[in-house]
Amino acid sequence: MLKLIDAISRFTVKQKAATSRKNFLKGIAAAIGSVPIVKTLAGPVLAGSEGTLAPRVKKGVRTACDLAVVKGGSPAAITRKAIEALGGIDRFVKKGDTVVIKPNIGWDRAPEYAANTNPEVVETLIRLCKAAGARRVRVFDNSCNAADMCYRNSGIAAAVKKAEGYISYINKEKFLPGRFPAGSEMEDWPIYRDAVECDCFINVPIAKNHGLTKLTLSMKNLMGVCGGMRGRIHWNIDKKLPELAKFISPDLTVIDAYRILLRYGPSGGDLKDVKKTGTVIAGTDPVLADSYAASLFGLSSRDIDHIMQGERYGLGTTNIGLAKITKITI
Repeated sequence: MLKLIDAISRFTVKQKAATSRKNFLKGIAAAIGSVPIVKTLAGPVLAGSEGTLAPRVKKGVRTACDLAVVKGGSPAAITRKAIEALGGIDRFVKKGDTVVIKPNIGWDRAPEYAANTNPEVVETLIRLCKAAGARRVRVFDNSCNAADMCYRNSGIAAAVKKAEGYISYINKEKFLPGRFPAGSEMEDWPIYRDAVECDCFINVPIAKNHGLTKLTLSMKNLMGVCGGMRGRIHWNIDKKLPELAKFISPDLTVIDAYRILLRYGPSGGDLKDVKKTGTVIAGTDPVLADSYAASLFGLSSRDIDHIMQGERYGLGTTNIGLAKITKITI
């Protein structure tokens, strides 16, 4: 160690004219040879643009209809029927795939309060993916309340275990800057690596009221793959959500509307604000799915700014009237 310090000191005297820390570290390496500590010091400086995430590429899945809307049965039954109406999970999941199922697990609430995705919907999707040959089905969310309480009290942790999926808490070291377009509202925003490095991404929000965006649906649910200062993402949120949705490009959207939260979202807390509609909405077009889900609240896509922005971004259509929608009542 003394020899290393002496070498560094001798180099420093000789290189007083060094103009940057990067050149200084390179010079040390030349003076004392290949020493492991130099890599430790120089690593962050020499890394350049490495350690960023490219956008996901969405699967070009052709489905039997544009949107499947199923109601009347248990959460498990209507979820299965909705996927079946699209043409089956095999269109999305292949043998050996790593699948991400992204529910809303943001709040320390039991399922009946409609603040988190219904655990039976999550369990059913895992079972379908496993039956299709998925190697691993990951489930996670960047919770707002304490994660262990959210995962447990939502019922989702137990549901994932029962279906033999893989549930994990957010690891902050897995957030990396996303390569959003220059000038984007989301430029360099940290995105969870596991959300991008998967063969199939299934977005599974619950439909509920939100004080800022009016509703939380599929695009809003993707906030759970973002790191950084959560509050800042709410600035210009109607532009940020479509950019985020375009970056993640979910292959399949399944909106849990078995129970919907009508008021005081996103966390709720009073059963008087919950309405049971017994509905699941599924499709590949997040804009169309969100537009239809808005109608359950007596709203249209025109009432929700980020849905309209999603159409302008080319993420899908708000035109429910022209879409091929399969409606099934069990």
